[in-house]
Amino acid sequence: MPTLLHLDSSARSGFSGEDLHGSHTRRLSARFAKQWLNQHPHGRVIYRDLGAAPPAFITGQWIHAAFTPVEAREAWMRDVLAESDLLISELLAADVIVAGVPMYNFGPPAQFKAYIDNIVRVGVTFGFDRTRKGQPYWPMLTGQAKRLVLLSARGDFGYDSGGRLAASNHVEAAVKTAFAYIGITHTEGVAVEYDEFADDRLAQSLRRAEDVVDGLARQKAGAEALFLG
Repeated sequence: MPTLLHLDSSARSGFSGEDLHGSHTRRLSARFAKQWLNQHPHGRVIYRDLGAAPPAFITGQWIHAAFTPVEAREAWMRDVLAESDLLISELLAADVIVAGVPMYNFGPPAQFKAYIDNIVRVGVTFGFDRTRKGQPYWPMLTGQAKRLVLLSARGDFGYDSGGRLAASNHVEAAVKTAFAYIGITHTEGVAVEYDEFADDRLAQSLRRAEDVVDGLARQKAGAEALFLG
């Protein structure tokens, strides 16, 4: 059964165009999920609203537990890692991950960073061996053909490659780097711009983004990666 993991991380609720102050990224991710289900009527969707219910931040106890061998973990360690275990199990079950990740102060929301910190875990999604020749770190999800669709939104404009603010865009690079580190390298996406201007340019950006989302939702697993910013 094909499985979609649908992640939202906007602090805004609702959808732009429908709800007052609604989220552009929630609007786009919901559109993708709907179109994906049209293509996979027997598929399964796992939904997690990181914006409404952020994962716990990493603590010293979490690090201690994660770096303790499984067979040596105490009960409290298993409790500390329970949320991480659940988030990773959802990720492992997914063929496609669609993530709504707006730009907050040039980077991803803290709630999405907390998600990344919970799924990038030694011995589970990446390996580490200090005695290993060459690279002591390696991704553990390589070869699973997982696909990440990253949908963003920005208040200003010009954040795409070659744009006036490209050097200040730390959203796509941060998310792509973390997912590639664990072995998910097939990344596609699109971003809405001009939110703070609320004029025809925003409307055009939304229409373009929705066209791209529709195309991405129709792609089959293993299709050539296309990153649109």
